[in-house]
Amino acid sequence: RVEGLRAQVAKASRIWVEGKHDAELVEKVWGHDLRVEGIVVEPLHGVDDLAAAVAGFAPGPGRRLGILVDHLVQDSKEWRIAQAAMAVPAARGNVLIVGHPYVDVWQAIKPSVVGLQAWPVVPRGTDWKTGILAGLGWPNRTPADVAEGWRRLLGSVHTYADLEPSLLGRVEEVIDFLTAWACQCR
Repeated sequence: RVEGLRAQVAKASRIWVEGKHDAELVEKVWGHDLRVEGIVVEPLHGVDDLAAAVAGFAPGPGRRLGILVDHLVQDSKEWRIAQAAMAVPAARGNVLIVGHPYVDVWQAIKPSVVGLQAWPVVPRGTDWKTGILAGLGWPNRTPADVAEGWRRLLGSVHTYADLEPSLLGRVEEVIDFLTAWACQCR
């Protein structure tokens, strides 16, 4: 945390994440630093149409994108989507897509933070969030149950040390990509 500095006016560059929970987690851990740099985190609400979103953003000098994707592992659906997005004109050098190996950003919270040795195994074909909540013995039948479960999980995160290194490294890489470039423009 940087003391004595005020937030900057938001720059045109953005960090895009898959959804609301991803955005809330990134904001909770890195929010102050991002405001100092003038970087905004925006949820995409899914990446299925990422190439069109990147094209619509029109990346270029002064307008960079750092994108964090869930379950970005080689040869996955997400991998193919990221490859297509990087083929968008002007993406090269102005867009960085990184990911973590988790099905959902919830899993990037260290299980020990909520008193577990490991996350419950969710059977294939079961909604991951519902399965995790059921495995924890928490209410899991309604959207309100999922929202409350996320509130409890997010409330257990206090610092970057509560997150898995594979998420930390990717978020830091995106921040470096956006801020190193911003420093060159000053």
